[in-house]
Amino acid sequence: MKKIDFMLTAFRDGFQSVFGARVFSADYLPCVEFAARECGITHFEAGGGAMFQSPFFYLNENAFDVMDAFRKATGPDAQLQSLSRGITCVALKAQPQAILKLHAELFKKHGITTIRNCDALNDAENLTASGHGIVDAGLKHEVSITMMELPPACRGSHTVEFYEKTLRDILDSKLPFDSICFKDSSGTSCPRKVHETIRMARRLLGEKMKIAFHSHNTAGTCVLSYMAAIEASVDQIDLSLAPVSGGASQPDVLTMWHALKGTEYALDVDVPKIVELENMFKEAMKSYFLPPESMRVDPLIPFSPMPGGALTANTQMLRDNDLMGRYPELIHAMGEVVNKGGLGSSVTPVSQFYFQQAFNNVMFGPWTRIAKGYGKMVLGYYGKTPVPPDATVFKIAMEQLDLPPAAEHLKALEEDPKRGVAAAKAMLKNEHLPITDENIFIVATCEEKGVLFLKGQGPIGVRKRNAAPAQPVPQAAFSSAPSICTVGLNGNIYRVVLDGTNALVNGTMYDVEVSEPGVEAQPAPMVPAAPVAAATAVRAAQAAPVVRAAAAPKAEPKPAAGKAAGQPVITQLPGLVLRIEKSVGQTVKTGDTILIVESMKMDNAIVSAVSGTVIAIHVKQGDQVQAGQELAIIG
Repeated sequence: MKKIDFMLTAFRDGFQSVFGARVFSADYLPCVEFAARECGITHFEAGGGAMFQSPFFYLNENAFDVMDAFRKATGPDAQLQSLSRGITCVALKAQPQAILKLHAELFKKHGITTIRNCDALNDAENLTASGHGIVDAGLKHEVSITMMELPPACRGSHTVEFYEKTLRDILDSKLPFDSICFKDSSGTSCPRKVHETIRMARRLLGEKMKIAFHSHNTAGTCVLSYMAAIEASVDQIDLSLAPVSGGASQPDVLTMWHALKGTEYALDVDVPKIVELENMFKEAMKSYFLPPESMRVDPLIPFSPMPGGALTANTQMLRDNDLMGRYPELIHAMGEVVNKGGLGSSVTPVSQFYFQQAFNNVMFGPWTRIAKGYGKMVLGYYGKTPVPPDATVFKIAMEQLDLPPAAEHLKALEEDPKRGVAAAKAMLKNEHLPITDENIFIVATCEEKGVLFLKGQGPIGVRKRNAAPAQPVPQAAFSSAPSICTVGLNGNIYRVVLDGTNALVNGTMYDVEVSEPGVEAQPAPMVPAAPVAAATAVRAAQAAPVVRAAAAPKAEPKPAAGKAAGQPVITQLPGLVLRIEKSVGQTVKTGDTILIVESMKMDNAIVSAVSGTVIAIHVKQGDQVQAGQELAIIG
């Protein structure tokens, strides 16, 4: 009987695939501890991927603190693995060498032992650029080849021969690695092709090399693909736990245990303990909104193909912006975007680029607005695509982005003044934030959202089945100690933390003046809250998270207070105010950017339609805005 090793992905890819990586760590860490100490599980996926950015973007948690807590829960001997996406590591934009090096060093410092290193374009040059930092940091390096099935009518890559060429390119590069993973994030590779690919790899790598296979059940064939990989001599597969198994995630440990009955292969698991763990895990997750699409098997996924790990991340963002009704159109549009974009694997960040371009094609018309990430990928700024992109799209991308094709993309990264350690330090200094290695990396990979988090202004974006009902402000709000209450307003649920003259509302800090009944309040001075006070309020808020109800209706757009005469500046898309580029009183020209609104992880410039002077700005950084909302006025 051959033992098949497995990595437990429930607490990383499971969360990303089912909840869009929006789960508070305090809710699941007891389950991690039980899995390690009672069930005897020794190999966990513990960080990286979307689970690095998500704590900063949606949870008001520090991902490094979460990794430390994960290590404490499992004990010192567990193998903790994270996912890195080649030269983008845990960001969505490519990073220079100094940041890639810092990534590996910091992840080792915070408890990670192995990094799975993948590249959506299967560009060996990218894998080499990112892999050496992992090896130099003293971590185990699991190099990856990304797989998928091409949408109908697409030709030119993602065959066994293509994967063999990629593997030979990696071997020729002399890049050291301890194991190799064939990673199918969309779960669309045909089981027969999986079998032949693993056999090819075993032939080239020999019997001693550890080979892993990763997939998702989004298209319904994952167990078949795992069986095909096992029969082809794979050493490890990735498995999850209910309630974040199946559907867009990996198969359940118990499902695979059952599937292997009567074969010469087995999982070494304590089944009663796994059942107990799953019951505990279900109880811990019962308050979270479970997106129905995350649990479905979708036979049309091979036509997109939308990866399981990106599916709910994108649908959660669509829900954030009241756009979920457009989801079928977006998925339908992805096939053409993949075909014309060079056939890179549908794995982050390329899967995000595909979805962003599909989003633009649906919302603004086909190819009328090139998403920056997609356009830069087409032009070669993320490496060489498996096949040349469509010539017309290539030309449109050059014209709209005003960029030439990338001659040496890695060299361009090193020369970009907006990337790297120096740029991150400048951002921290400008915001009067401490300059530490962790903060440098947070700002380099999370940019403005990282700054908002470090200032104590990160938003909360977690959906639960039933948010707490509205309650009156407690009398304790008038004491010097921070107090927490929940306020219902226009169908929305707001978490409010009062700390002296600071109020943290869903992660955004305001200055307020609170008085006893019958005592007239004085207006609070319009100065930013001190970072220390903000951090205190955030810590208090984390102790008792209350979040927006899943079905709560959005409030209507706020009318501009004290509206002045002039030309309104209106956003076409809902989203988050990421940056305000102009200030009141500043002269602008037609086409000048007034502010940046982020929607679907894309920065959208909101420009002035006229020349004149900015006479009013109605929003501030970190505000959530709705389509059609007036943001500023030009006089």
